[in-house]
Amino acid sequence: MEKLHSGYKWSVRLSGWLLFLFIAIWAGGFWGGIFGSFVAKFLAIFILGVLLTELFIHLAYANWGYEFTKTELKIEKGIIWKVYKSIPYERIQNVDIHRGIIARLLGFSTVLIQTAGYSGYSKGGILAEGYLPAVSVEGAEKIRVFVMKKIGRKSGL
Repeated sequence: MEKLHSGYKWSVRLSGWLLFLFIAIWAGGFWGGIFGSFVAKFLAIFILGVLLTELFIHLAYANWGYEFTKTELKIEKGIIWKVYKSIPYERIQNVDIHRGIIARLLGFSTVLIQTAGYSGYSKGGILAEGYLPAVSVEGAEKIRVFVMKKIGRKSGL
């Protein structure tokens, strides 16, 4: 199984830190006057948030993988609840590569493999059964070319 790009860790880390920064500001201000000083509450909540984020990053990164076999894409993910997906090539209709600003700075891409008849939940507003959140830029292009050849379509830009 292939692992995600290491930039994934920093992407999740920045999101987690930002989330806990806002939570710490809100909770420190709300409970600061009631239970103690704002600074003490802020620091306690933010440090706890950073530790929880680091634990989540380690577990999520270690438990996410994908593999392209002769007949299908296999995706394995999950920390508490494991999800095993098998996406046959004959169901694949399109491969998209997305790179937001953080992804460009960290050097990775998100690969979205869209299939026929899929109606699932959305990642960032885009429905895709095959969701690979952090693949190297070169790896993403190789995946796109490989899959498009497997499904018998040209891989032009």
